[in-house]
Amino acid sequence: MFWFKKWRRSRIAARQFPPQWLRIIENNVSLYNRLPPEDKAELQRHILIFIAEKRFEGCGGLRITDEIKVIIAAQACILLLHRQTDYYPGLSSILVYPHAFIARRSQHLASGVIIEGPQVLLGESHRRGSVVLSWDDVRLGAADVYDGQNVVFHEFAHQLDSSQGRGDSSAVLKNTSSYIAWARVLQKDYQRLKTAAEVGGPAFLNKYGATDPAEFFAVATEFFFEKPDQLKQIHLDLYNELKRFYQQDPAVF
Repeated sequence: MFWFKKWRRSRIAARQFPPQWLRIIENNVSLYNRLPPEDKAELQRHILIFIAEKRFEGCGGLRITDEIKVIIAAQACILLLHRQTDYYPGLSSILVYPHAFIARRSQHLASGVIIEGPQVLLGESHRRGSVVLSWDDVRLGAADVYDGQNVVFHEFAHQLDSSQGRGDSSAVLKNTSSYIAWARVLQKDYQRLKTAAEVGGPAFLNKYGATDPAEFFAVATEFFFEKPDQLKQIHLDLYNELKRFYQQDPAVF
């Protein structure tokens, strides 16, 4: 089965990338235009495989188009560049709503308070099965590569986390030495953000990252790709750990 999957993916990746898909990416995914040529070519191969293997479903009356599939796939696959990947193995479908959607969930605040009930969400990642996204916010995140907010990066960082580790940012951990380094960075920067959230102090990272270590990893991923220069200056150790994990250096794009 492994060899068949590898063979099938190699055949898919060898296909010509549809010109209309390329126009969609160039016109809508700002980060793509900053990538070096070899990264663009690799990303196109990943997109072909991702779209061939994942199921896209429209919700709330949204009709799935090539534009929706390609813009989501391009951003999700940016996280896979330069890395050995099994293309989010726990993920089978991407559910897309036209706008922010309502889901019932429990939220653990940094203060220790738990809020239960319906919440308006831009995205949601399930450990097995699906990612749910707001199309409005997917487009906004793809267009503005400097605001530190990208729902696709955020939710697919969760997918990397849960598919490779325990759902607590252990996806970053490759070996004993990196575990020690990440634990040190997490202790310092996560606690720093958590303290800022608790006391209402200033913080560079989105305070939603203080919810728990998994959210910290997802928020840090957004800032790593969208505000790399500032992240490197303010949280150098965190930047270097994410650079090691993603095998990319967005600060030089």
